[in-house]
Amino acid sequence: MTKTLIKGARVVNEGTIDQLDVLIDGMHIAEVSPSIQPTSDIKVIEAHGKHLLPGCIDDQVHFREPGLTHKATIETESKACLAGGITSFLEMPNTSPQTTTAQAYEDKLVVGAKTSWVNYGFMFGGTNDNLHDILAIDPKRTPGLKLFLGSSTGNMLVDNPDTLKEIFSAFRLPISVHCEDEQTIRTNLSKFKAIYGDDIPIMHHLDIRSEEACYLSSSKAVSLAQQTGARLHVFHLSTAIETELFSNELPLEKKKITAEVCIHHLWFSDEDYPTKGTHIKWNPAVKTAADRAGLWEALNDDRIDIIATDHAPHTLEEKNQPYTKAPSGGPMVQHALPVLLECVQQGKISLEKVVEKMCHNPAILFSIEKRGFIRPGYFADLVLVDTQKGQTVSRDQLLYKCGWSPLEGTHLRGTVSQTFVNGVLQYDEGVFGTVKNAQALTFAR
Repeated sequence: MTKTLIKGARVVNEGTIDQLDVLIDGMHIAEVSPSIQPTSDIKVIEAHGKHLLPGCIDDQVHFREPGLTHKATIETESKACLAGGITSFLEMPNTSPQTTTAQAYEDKLVVGAKTSWVNYGFMFGGTNDNLHDILAIDPKRTPGLKLFLGSSTGNMLVDNPDTLKEIFSAFRLPISVHCEDEQTIRTNLSKFKAIYGDDIPIMHHLDIRSEEACYLSSSKAVSLAQQTGARLHVFHLSTAIETELFSNELPLEKKKITAEVCIHHLWFSDEDYPTKGTHIKWNPAVKTAADRAGLWEALNDDRIDIIATDHAPHTLEEKNQPYTKAPSGGPMVQHALPVLLECVQQGKISLEKVVEKMCHNPAILFSIEKRGFIRPGYFADLVLVDTQKGQTVSRDQLLYKCGWSPLEGTHLRGTVSQTFVNGVLQYDEGVFGTVKNAQALTFAR
């Protein structure tokens, strides 16, 4: 078994930053101590001046496989994860075919086992008519259920109130939801199409996918969860008013209703639409600077529990179309952690809080076994970051299959130096490993 000693790093874990040594033995963390003496059979990595974090767990990505692989694949996007310090992901079910049957779910696990560079889990998808399949999922192999309460593809819009209540009442794993009121959006869109046709100015995206559309849907989901006792997790909050639906009165492990915010809603605002155009067209829309400030406040006071990417790549040709034809979504996994390192330097969040929201809390919320923390006996999913080494996001360094990023030209004061997956150094200053060793995530239930 290979042993590796990470020596002298500033370890960021469970609310503290301490200079410690971390010994990896095989796939697991063997020891965490102020001083560990190496022996001849141990490879030593000198990490003085760097910070060591648990590997980030991204609880919301769209890697487009199967069926949409001209945009991305599990292999290409998981390799980008390595460079971004993300060692585990939960992928969404709106692929083609959709992950709404047991067979489709098993097929995805096969692809993950063959091609993923980082640990993988797949959300099961709900529809108006697959409750039997939902109730049959294996809780130890499946992170939870994804419901689209707005803006879905295929037949995944769950808009039957009776079906929703039945799912919320019967299902006891986390139910993760996309909340935007479809009727409100359609009404708003028709008004702007009457004025502009298909070429609606992008700055109206937040008027079409409005604060009202978000709050109406989120508040209904929260109310239904309160009525039924469901374990609700609301994805990608985008408005300040939505944060009022969530509480910080209980620790995460005792909460029944939780929330997530994504990097793009923390970084961009409506002020960026004139320069970024449809490259920052997401659902839910990037909102105002005041909304962004409200999201930061709720994140720091623990009303928002998780930071994710909602990584959802499209080709440049697709994104450069007129408003109504340009799809929503963009790539983010390679630079999510570096963006947050920059936000730490700007004083918007502490590094300890970044680790809590990107590493600890996804593991707690989804009951992910032995990941998300730097603890003896846990899998050695680890990330060394250099907060003194800056980078400018440029197209020639991107690993996404789509080949572009909404962050191009942005200077970030921090970078990922090394990424370990299950004890193996898979990314080392731009050099990747040669043999995949990712595992399917398992869940302690």
